[in-house]
Amino acid sequence: MQTANALHPPASGFLGRIFGRAQADDSRAAKERLRAIAGSTAADRAAEMLSAPSALLQLDHQEARTIVAYMRPHKIAEGTTFIREGDVTDTGFMLLLLDGEVTVETIVVSRTAPITVTVLGPGSLIGEMGLLDGAPRSASCTAMSDVRCAILTRDALNQLLDDQPRTAAKLMMSISLRIAQRMRENQDKLKLYAQLTQAMNEEINDLMPL
Repeated sequence: MQTANALHPPASGFLGRIFGRAQADDSRAAKERLRAIAGSTAADRAAEMLSAPSALLQLDHQEARTIVAYMRPHKIAEGTTFIREGDVTDTGFMLLLLDGEVTVETIVVSRTAPITVTVLGPGSLIGEMGLLDGAPRSASCTAMSDVRCAILTRDALNQLLDDQPRTAAKLMMSISLRIAQRMRENQDKLKLYAQLTQAMNEEINDLMPL
């Protein structure tokens, strides 16, 4: 994997490039990349996954194919931990899981052994938070089986920003919305946990009066 590099600052007139009428629908570089993946069943599969409603990215098929053209195929052997919790040096990529399963684990306070947060299957996006902010990885990811995936690096995202700013902006906005949704879900879980803790404390106090 490539070492993380921060997203470069927007060039002058960046918003104009995204929203202005002068921007062509397809740049020459993007067309060349799309020609390179023409006829690839793996690329078609990846585009279908990115544009599926379950991906929550709100991309149409052509936008998804454009993004796939900036990704690269990769294989991960069973048992490989390819993202490590707390890692700050290798945060510049996200991957789309095409085949296989991945276990997501984290270390919680007062525990030394990790707990499994979830198991992800084909169609899952992994590492999108690190792609955007470069912050330390929040969990560890290990391949439960041999994995095939498509990787989008930060360098490739920067290139997509240059070649297709509209598509890149839509991808980044969609990823941000996915992250916001997860944060809201976690907040709801914390509220429920607090309510359960309070109810348990009240029951203990009733059973063991001072």
